Amino acid sequence: MDKYISVPFDQAVSDSLKAGDYVYLSGTVYTARDAAHKRMYEALQKGAELPLDMKDNVIYYMGPSPARTGRAIGSAGPTTASRMDKYAPALLDLGLRGMIGKGRRTREVKEAIVRNHAVYFGAVGGAGALLSRSIVSSEVIAYDDLGTEAIRRLEIRNFPVIVVVDAAGNDLYETAAAEYCRE
Repeated sequence: MDKYISVPFDQAVSDSLKAGDYVYLSGTVYTARDAAHKRMYEALQKGAELPLDMKDNVIYYMGPSPARTGRAIGSAGPTTASRMDKYAPALLDLGLRGMIGKGRRTREVKEAIVRNHAVYFGAVGGAGALLSRSIVSSEVIAYDDLGTEAIRRLEIRNFPVIVVVDAAGNDLYETAAAEYCRE
């Protein structure tokens, strides 16, 4: 079932999503990859404030390429999510509601998703040029020195994702494989 959701969103929305749902996100999301996650994690360890409030927000694991003339951003494909798995549970415990990436997540991340009623969305890898068409604006808000790994605020419109891990812990990688093996 296709669903259209405004971001950020609350627990009622995340609880309504099921693994396998096709979702179109519109609103504000933030980008952060390995280096930004490491820096945020270190800030948390020191008791420092993070550059953005995690509450009900969504982080897209993406490092963009330079924008072409007339575009808000260049290619904007997802990064492999497991690279952020060391840091994700701490951010989820701060209220992060969703993550967008590609690939499987660890047991610890899935437990944090369930504990916090969050969701993990998958975006299609290799389709960064197409995904960038759903990005209306892009602005660096923190860690500018990290270049493409800086944290950005993106305004998106009908950004296509699939629910991979839902708030109940259902994992599309597991359920789809089991379904495929039955046929």
